[in-house]
Amino acid sequence: MIDRARTAAAELLKIGDFARLAGTNLRTLRYYEELGLLRPARRSQGGFRYYRRTDINRLNMIRDLQELGLHLDRIRELMSTRESDEARSVFLERVREALREQDRLLQERVAALEHQRARLAAAVGKLTECECCKHLPIPSNNFCEPCVVTGQPLPAKVSALF
Repeated sequence: MIDRARTAAAELLKIGDFARLAGTNLRTLRYYEELGLLRPARRSQGGFRYYRRTDINRLNMIRDLQELGLHLDRIRELMSTRESDEARSVFLERVREALREQDRLLQERVAALEHQRARLAAAVGKLTECECCKHLPIPSNNFCEPCVVTGQPLPAKVSALF
């Protein structure tokens, strides 16, 4: 058991090394610790923070959830599973809840991206029509808005570029 403890301690990373490996900075790590999102595995007698290599997974999940639009307070709630001293079944349900919420957010993001792609496809389709048109989008024809040929508004993506 002592060998395992020594091995685990030897695998800990100083905060600077952890920050470089994780692609972040010391200020962010300290801020996340202050918010209760990320905790060092250990502190030295001098107060130096040490992290486990696997804490990068936690940091990446924080980043992923931020990218999905969650506020840090909500992320802390979702990731508070480590502070739980509840029964194993309750703990596992809390982990499931956090993963389900992340999946729901990802599904929403995918739907939004698919909607954007559909709008881009409509814009590209409109450009095919524009190839036959003799008009050039200029200020005097309001940059072809509405379309000189069809009288219809341009797709938003085309209108933004014309």
